Amino acid sequence: MKDLQAIELFAGGGGLLLGTSLAGFDHLAAVEWDHDCCRTLRANRDAGHPLMGGVPVIESDVRAVDWSFAPDELDLLAGGPPCQPFSLGGLARAALDPRDMFPAYTRTLARLKPRAFIVENVKGLTRASFHDYYEYILLRLRHPLVTAREGETWREHAERLSRELTAGVHDELRYEVVPTVVDAADYGVGQHRHRVIMVGFRSDVQAQWAFPKPTHSGAALLAAQRDGRYWAWHGMGPGTPLARGGGDPSLRPWRTVRDALDGLPEPGVGGLSGHEPRYGAKAYAGHTGSVLDEPSKAIKAGVHGVPGGENMMRFPDGSVRYYTVREAARIQGFPDGYRFEGSWGVALRQIGNAVPVELARVVASSVATALREDDARKAMGMELESLEAERERS
Repeated sequence: MKDLQAIELFAGGGGLLLGTSLAGFDHLAAVEWDHDCCRTLRANRDAGHPLMGGVPVIESDVRAVDWSFAPDELDLLAGGPPCQPFSLGGLARAALDPRDMFPAYTRTLARLKPRAFIVENVKGLTRASFHDYYEYILLRLRHPLVTAREGETWREHAERLSRELTAGVHDELRYEVVPTVVDAADYGVGQHRHRVIMVGFRSDVQAQWAFPKPTHSGAALLAAQRDGRYWAWHGMGPGTPLARGGGDPSLRPWRTVRDALDGLPEPGVGGLSGHEPRYGAKAYAGHTGSVLDEPSKAIKAGVHGVPGGENMMRFPDGSVRYYTVREAARIQGFPDGYRFEGSWGVALRQIGNAVPVELARVVASSVATALREDDARKAMGMELESLEAERERS
């Protein structure tokens, strides 16, 4: 089997990049315009981090990249266009927001024509107020070659595209797209993080693919806390269990903040980079932080800075403190050897904007499996054709 090659757009601090690397993809480039994120990517690459693999980092607006280096047959295009246009923590302006990069993503998709793509964004994209634009995004991902005409609004483009598709036009490049709303906690991430993930396969790829099933559940965590197993795992007496936990109780328990941080020393102890204490956290109504024995609240990075309520932990005695960079990275699934450039706030924004590494790995692994199965089917077909031709000659 040939190596699977990928290009990453809107790479940020590298969460999706690391997850796809773990899934077996070799990256030809990581594109990111933010300088601090590029510093982080380059610092880890140059330090020889095994998941970076010497990936070239292109510090640029996606729309300005010269793609002449890209292969004729790219396996995967991955990326999370900026989520602020659709985020509850942002201004929620969708297509009116200049940070909306879905048009840039679809133009790149049309240019590179990968066998598969992965797009991640906030759950807010699926809100009723964004319904029409969300459907337009899915339509554009299915038919990326059909660009808007000069002066054509996205609504006019959507209506024209729908009419032309009904008439049987635009079959030259088509993707089968599966959008799924997930909670990262259901896939082994120590954090409740609701996202929409859109996966597409080019129509000529024979992919028997469905979104991976959850591997963890709140019901399993609740059961483990109630019968004492969870507390025993951490060598402590009984604590306060979840108020409720849904899902399949036969799955593995949700990972909690305590699980994610297991083995880390106290902040400031041991000289671990990014693990210096940060003081000043305050708790008040609606701003209480994350308890230790549940998955963390989603670590966020919005237009108003880093919200302290999501980025601090609450202890059983009611006291709170901010997550260190290393703790926030642990909760997002970054390895301890992966460093973030910049101040605490800059690093937390990189982490808060990232795709959880384990969630990225699970999704990308399923995509890699489907692509390899397609390769195997095509190789088998070629072998059968060769045998048939040989029989005819004899």
